[in-house]
This record gives sequence, C-alpha cells and structure tokens, in this order.
Amino acid sequence: MRIGELAKRTGCDVETIRFYEKSGLLDEPVRTVSGYREYQGVHLERLQFIRHCRSLQLGLQDIRTLLDLQAKPSAGCEHVNALLDQHIAAIQAQMAALRTLETQLFNLRHKCNKPHSIEECGILQNLADGVVHA
Repeated sequence: MRIGELAKRTGCDVETIRFYEKSGLLDEPVRTVSGYREYQGVHLERLQFIRHCRSLQLGLQDIRTLLDLQAKPSAGCEHVNALLDQHIAAIQAQMAALRTLETQLFNLRHKCNKPHSIEECGILQNLADGVVHA
C-alpha cells in the first residue's frame, strides 16, 4: 500500500508517518521501481502501535523503548511495567498540579462575584497585585 492508504487506514497524517520513519520508529518501506514507498502489513501494525502509545501520551523515547522491548519476546516484562509506572507517576503529578491550578483559579474567580467596572474588578486587581515591578 502507498503512504496515502496507510495514512487513511490508521488515521495518521502523511507527514507524521514520514516523521516516524525519519526518527526510526517506523522502518522505511521498500520502494517500487517507480520510486513509490510500498508499505506492508508490518508497517500498518507498527503505526497502529505507535498511535495507540501516543494516545496514552507516551513520548517518542518511551515508544522507542517499548518497540525495542517488543523485539525481544522472550525477555521479561519488568521494564515495560517500570516504564508504565513512571508514566503513571508523571500523570499523577500533572493531575495534582492541575488541581492546584484549578483551586487558584476558583479562588481568583471569587474575587469578583458581581458585575463591576473594570477599575473595580477584584480579579484584575488581584492579578495586578501579583505583578513584580522591576
């Protein structure tokens, strides 16, 4: 199949497929006599794997690590577990930071509960109070 068909079947942009090839995540396909890339089922499976990993917000280095581990089917999976545990911890840290941000925004929002003029706006006054002047 050509790159357009691969893109259509995976829901992946053509430029992204080329990027994955250049970064070594996706093997370059053989070329036809006329110079077109000819993708096979293994490319489709690999790209679907990469896309699924990306949907879980795994980074390219982590995906590369998982692909390397996948190439050693008889090895133990403790490295896969460790990688996922690290990713889970990072997501939990992000969620905690977002909850803190949400609380700050709610507190800021409550500084102005009724319509006022801009000059009396508690939100803008509070934001201005946080400005450090040089």
